[in-house]
Amino acid sequence: MPILNEFSFPSCDCKNTIYVRQWLPDGQPIGVVQLCHGIAEHISRYDDFAQYLASNGFVVAGNDHLGHGLSVSKPEDLGYFGEHGGWELVVGDMRKLYERLREQYYSLPIFILGHSMGSFLTRTYIIRYHDGPDGAIISGTGQQNALTVNGGLALANLLIRRHGPAYKSQKFNDFAFAGYNSHYKPQHTAFDWLSRNEENVDRYIADPLSGYCASVGVFRDMLTGVKYISNAKNLARMNKDLPVYFISGDEDPVGEYGKGVLRAYNNFLSAGLTDVTLKLYHDDRHEILNELDRETVWSDVLSWLQTKVEAKKEKAPVGEEIPV
Repeated sequence: MPILNEFSFPSCDCKNTIYVRQWLPDGQPIGVVQLCHGIAEHISRYDDFAQYLASNGFVVAGNDHLGHGLSVSKPEDLGYFGEHGGWELVVGDMRKLYERLREQYYSLPIFILGHSMGSFLTRTYIIRYHDGPDGAIISGTGQQNALTVNGGLALANLLIRRHGPAYKSQKFNDFAFAGYNSHYKPQHTAFDWLSRNEENVDRYIADPLSGYCASVGVFRDMLTGVKYISNAKNLARMNKDLPVYFISGDEDPVGEYGKGVLRAYNNFLSAGLTDVTLKLYHDDRHEILNELDRETVWSDVLSWLQTKVEAKKEKAPVGEEIPV
């Protein structure tokens, strides 16, 4: 039975404390997976998936981002990164956790799995840092067109000039997620686009730490990040040997029902990465880790991880310590 360990560390903003959940396997670990969650949710929602990976030999750790979950010091900061440079702060906190994991598990391969906003953060991270991870899993991502991103940025900056970055606008929130739910008939809730799994959707709606309206500052920061990871010059800076696994539902509106995911996948190939895989799950929506066929998705992720662990062992120099 996996063991849950909770700890925290000072955020890069020098103001807040970042909450972390870590799941430890019973026996000798074979690898480490760092999780990066999406907007308006928190890392505890990944407990079942993390326990599955830990039951199969992986140390799993993930933090609540600034303004999310238990990394929030006061209620009004829920859904707020900070006044300036929020995207950089969140990526910096990811780096802090990675460095802690690398120090503790120096002989093990470390992978990062980012979902939704976490996929954009992970894509930013692997442009910035080449000394890890040993592989990246990009879940529920997309590749938005420049007109949409620039238009959203202009509107967010206008609202920030008028009201400040902590301002929360339901109209802007609706604009950001415009059309996500309209694809599905009949509609039962405002979050049907998350998954076909109605129990998952109901839990999300009932969770006070999920589904809230984020600040316009967060949307500004996220759109700035999306613009950064869409730049071909930035993509060209990625480690060409980094294994990357794109996974998404073909009914996910964030990925434009597969089209946006395919564009992101092709952009990685164009950037020269040599080990990029894409899998779309038929009829799955946004949260494939919580979908009706989640056991299949989990198994596929585990298989990919195990394959990369074995490949890492085969490439290890003679005499290097290899965990068993």
